[in-house]
Amino acid sequence: MSNTTVIERLVIPSDLSNVSLVESLIDKVCANLSIHEDLYGNVLIAVTEAVNNAIIHGNTFNIHKSVTVEVIQDDQSFTFRIIDEGNGFDYMHLPDPTAPENIEKENGRGIFLIQNLSDCLDFEDNGKVAVISFDKQNA
Repeated sequence: MSNTTVIERLVIPSDLSNVSLVESLIDKVCANLSIHEDLYGNVLIAVTEAVNNAIIHGNTFNIHKSVTVEVIQDDQSFTFRIIDEGNGFDYMHLPDPTAPENIEKENGRGIFLIQNLSDCLDFEDNGKVAVISFDKQNA
């Protein structure tokens, strides 16, 4: 990213009731960046799904562990970094939720959903950091 700036940062305890704070952060960021409502829905779903994953799978609901949400922008995009304090996971070998053997499973679609709603999804620090980017051209 060229000329990146952290524009927002939020730290929450690992309790699902705190997802509403993340939703408020997303509202603020999207309003400040004049994000079109079509893209707003994708941002809201993708980022809250990543935060839910961080709370549930990363920090295993441990309220003594935090989830940090950073919002970064540059000239071309805006990015949410969701950081948990868990052990990470093997994001390179996730089961395909569209495969016939997985289609009826209730779980396992979150990362697939995030990938399809965002312009780019990367992981850092052994999967403890989800980096979700959206192109401003789509805004």
